Amino acid sequence: MSMDQTNLQILANYCAAAAESMGWTLMRTAHSTFIKETEDFSCQILDVEGRTVASPKTMGATWYTGLDYGEVLRGLDYEDGDIYLTSDPYSGSLATHTPDVHLWKPIFYDGQLMCFVGCHVHNTDVGGAVPASLSRSLTEIQQEGLRLPPMRLVRNGQMNEDLLNIIRRNVRLPEQNLGDLNAQLACVMTGERKIYEIIERFGPTHFLSGLEDLQSYAEKQARAIIRTLPDGDYSFSDYTDEDSVNGYPMRIHVTLRIRDDQIELDFTGSDPQLSSSLNVPTGGKEKHSLALIAVIYALYTLDPSITLNHGLTRPLRAILPRGSVVHAVEPAAVGMRSLTCNVIQTAIFGAFAQVLPDKFPASPSNGVSLLNVKTQSASGRMIMASLGPVGGGAGAGPNNDGSEGCGANMSFLKNTPVEINEAEVPIRMLRYGLVPDSGGAGFYRGGSAVEMSIQVFTPEAIVTARNRDRCVFTAWGLLGGRAGGASRFSKVSTAHQTQELGSTDVVKCDPGDILTIIGPGGGGYGNPFARPEDKVRTDVLRGFITPKAALDDYGVVLTDKLDIDQAATTQVRASKNQSELSLFGHGEGRTVFEQIWTPERYNILTQILARIDISWRHFIKNKLFDVIKTHPISAESGVVDVINAYNDLQKSFPNLPVFALI
Repeated sequence: MSMDQTNLQILANYCAAAAESMGWTLMRTAHSTFIKETEDFSCQILDVEGRTVASPKTMGATWYTGLDYGEVLRGLDYEDGDIYLTSDPYSGSLATHTPDVHLWKPIFYDGQLMCFVGCHVHNTDVGGAVPASLSRSLTEIQQEGLRLPPMRLVRNGQMNEDLLNIIRRNVRLPEQNLGDLNAQLACVMTGERKIYEIIERFGPTHFLSGLEDLQSYAEKQARAIIRTLPDGDYSFSDYTDEDSVNGYPMRIHVTLRIRDDQIELDFTGSDPQLSSSLNVPTGGKEKHSLALIAVIYALYTLDPSITLNHGLTRPLRAILPRGSVVHAVEPAAVGMRSLTCNVIQTAIFGAFAQVLPDKFPASPSNGVSLLNVKTQSASGRMIMASLGPVGGGAGAGPNNDGSEGCGANMSFLKNTPVEINEAEVPIRMLRYGLVPDSGGAGFYRGGSAVEMSIQVFTPEAIVTARNRDRCVFTAWGLLGGRAGGASRFSKVSTAHQTQELGSTDVVKCDPGDILTIIGPGGGGYGNPFARPEDKVRTDVLRGFITPKAALDDYGVVLTDKLDIDQAATTQVRASKNQSELSLFGHGEGRTVFEQIWTPERYNILTQILARIDISWRHFIKNKLFDVIKTHPISAESGVVDVINAYNDLQKSFPNLPVFALI
């Protein structure tokens, strides 16, 4: 029985409010800073098939709007009062790295299963080879900490003590993990109570049909938006700086195909499965939330009134080649999948920017480092805590500058107040603020990067900086806008010796060491030499840019008193080339890289790698990069030199297939 539109909207509001209540319960009762301050968690109301019908709009991670619990729900024995959990990325591809513990509860009414409520949290540590459990240096999932397959946590009001003991024995701070698990239990109990209230309000029949109607309505909205987009194929690539420790760049390539009211994302041409932890365990599911969330962001950009639930994914599908970095197979490590997911999103944003460049912004900064510290208190008690995200601003858009310090696809990660960090962890915050000249220049300026500088005071302290990136491949600008600034990571010892750390993500520190992370900036939008002069001056006065950048990047000359020298400014701007502006403004790192590894050559590389056994792919990629690095290929040779380099390698490894260009 379908609901009328008025009651359907009322039901949507009730469900959203219930999800918000779940989120508030979880956030207020969690033990770890990464949940209660940074808000790396999610909550869902799920239909009986496990599809997300509602989630919080004002808190928590936004990547899970289209989350589908279906595969892990099926085949389990449910009774009223049961609660289940999982953290295994290779059990149904629900959890996507081991620190993410997903928990769900079936909701019965008069003996009938009505829906599920679920939530997930990112645990600061789940054991494994390194503190905080995640590093690109890890090569197999067994190194990434405790993996819990789908299993029952509660039955008849009794906790599974055997399971709790397994958790206690395998994580570094069991009281923190179990405290967060209790917060999850409180979250789903709140959800159950709220669902009962909704069922009493609407009745069980209308409630069940309403959950389906809400998804059908979201589908209808999505298809209506897609029909306004021009049909066509739009391809874009983006890169991470390294595919492994001190490795070569990793490419995400996507082709966006729009046909009438449907969208297809084809990731053919992306890097192979890697011998590092940058892999994404999608299971090849064509509607996996991590593959499609950037499209949902794009739809929301075009119509912020859309209903956010799994129904939005019905007109969407992703092609995720098996054995690639976007469809890793066990036992591939997957702990740093969020770094790759960020690049997946900016690649999709780049494709959409070709569809409607006057509607979409430049690239967000993207390289958000998540800082964790393992140290000890004065009494010797171990402390394992997150200090929060250190990233940069949003890309500038067609109507506004990028937001400063955070924004776009990673804005759901909140910063942790300095006072809380210093109260909970024996460190000193020396600097926490915005970085001048880091936002990409443009008619609208990209958002500024964040800088965090900390000093540690205990021996053998370990700092992990998950998702280090954007030191080389920076956020791209749009329609004449310039690329955002690069990220940096450094350590200064008590002897005042500076060590540049690049994309290093695990750092051992001595007492007195100072670590500084500078995030990347967002890309600029439009011609910077057309930016109003008074806005450039205001940016200087506010510290967003320096007087030198005002001259070099915007053509605005300022006096010693920071007044505009009108005559000199007019002369400088007149001398700048105002010819047709390029669609994308890439940074120097990408420009230099693609002089050798052109898109055509990289396409051939991925075609070669797709034909060989998964276990060989990253090894052969590295060998080919080694050859090309040692014997640079000419710009005129096209793809032949890459093929020849592979066939030479094949002679040394005869079990590999011969590659011939067809």
